Amino acid sequence: MTLVAGIDSSTQSCKVVIRDAATGALVRSGRASHPEGTEVDPQFWFSALQEAIAQAGGLDDVAAISVGGQQHGMVVLDESGAVIRPALLWNDTRSAAAATDIIADAGNGDAEAGAAYWAQRTGTLPVSSITLAKLRWLKDNEPENAANVAAICLPHDWLSWRLAGYGPGSGAEGLAALATDRSDASGTGYYRATENAYDLEALEQHLGHVPILPAVAGPLDSIGTTPAGAIIGPGAGDNAAAGLGVGAKVGDVVMSLGTSGTVFAVADTPSADASGLVAGFADATGNYLPLVCTLNATRIFDATASLLQVDLEEFNDLALSANPGSDGLTLLPYFDGERTPNLPEATGSLHGITRANYTAANLARSAVEAVICSLADGLRALEAQGVEAQRIILVGGGAQSRALQQIAAQVLGLPITVPAPGEYVADGAARQAAGVLAGAFPDWTRDTTQVPAAESTPQVLERYRALVKSQWLDK
Repeated sequence: MTLVAGIDSSTQSCKVVIRDAATGALVRSGRASHPEGTEVDPQFWFSALQEAIAQAGGLDDVAAISVGGQQHGMVVLDESGAVIRPALLWNDTRSAAAATDIIADAGNGDAEAGAAYWAQRTGTLPVSSITLAKLRWLKDNEPENAANVAAICLPHDWLSWRLAGYGPGSGAEGLAALATDRSDASGTGYYRATENAYDLEALEQHLGHVPILPAVAGPLDSIGTTPAGAIIGPGAGDNAAAGLGVGAKVGDVVMSLGTSGTVFAVADTPSADASGLVAGFADATGNYLPLVCTLNATRIFDATASLLQVDLEEFNDLALSANPGSDGLTLLPYFDGERTPNLPEATGSLHGITRANYTAANLARSAVEAVICSLADGLRALEAQGVEAQRIILVGGGAQSRALQQIAAQVLGLPITVPAPGEYVADGAARQAAGVLAGAFPDWTRDTTQVPAAESTPQVLERYRALVKSQWLDK
């Protein structure tokens, strides 16, 4: 049996899976936590990786390894290869004003023109999460640190580099060995996936100089070996790795339901959305990964179940016992504001209440319909960029909800595939590692639940969208 290892270095933790390269069968695994906070010394990631590897029984018998990681994080290195300051993570918002300045600069003070510029240039508008905004913040707020930046990399790049035996003290030779992939590079704000080229002008303007950048490897390229001889794959950003992990292909839309929601597609053409709703990322196979985020997903279920004083299983039963459309009850799920549509100050609300429809069952179903309709808005934004959805793949903690699966098939009118629960990002990284060995991605089988497209209930989505428009978009 030839073994491969996949790593998921997320915001919260590091997970390692070791799988059979031929079949994908799980052999062993490990996990270690990361520290909290929005800026972290990358050494903590490497220490957690070592702990997770040890829990997984080590890598001595592994032929190839690949890393999937949280996107956008700013890791800056000096000329010796040492980390200059703690990495700013994707969720560190101190760079929000810097992102606004980057867009304004591109439009000579006109934000709309600046947005159009960036949509065409890189496919993604700079926001606080994007690496370029963090570099602009560094130049504006820590100019001495900015001047000392000899190389920039992303969290997954840095871990791959460390696995290859490089680190502080590696000097010019080590910095020259930095590598990344298209999917993670496309989230930096200074890479054009359509041209497979860095935007050096953007770095010169917003950092003040052009440092060493990781070489962008192809989907099945080896970027080096570990000291023990295992081949290192190019790795990927977390969403692209998850796409690999669930076997998403062109025409598939992945909806991920966790604390927040993510909707992304595998597409064979790039996107350029000047509204900023769709981020024009690349995927890990050579295609593109247009992506939309929402702020409210499974926490809506948790809050409603708590209000009804039921557990989540009882919540599912209640939702499925109600009629489609919740007898006219409609929930707007903007409990924490919203990103798609861009309504950061919005709040949730319940509409259409009558004495007849104000029941626990209708309230439960309205919560599920609300989250699905919110994700459907994300899908609509993707479709406006040319995505033609043929199948929905539901992943994340909320995907296991029976109510969500069945109601999604009705509201979206598309067949639903629900992979068995798993470490999709780490699994995708392992599948990439197996592909690097074989020269092609293996067709690993995964247990799935298939939910056929149900009789459509377009009135649910129509009523929801009309309510969003009247309550928020027309204000």
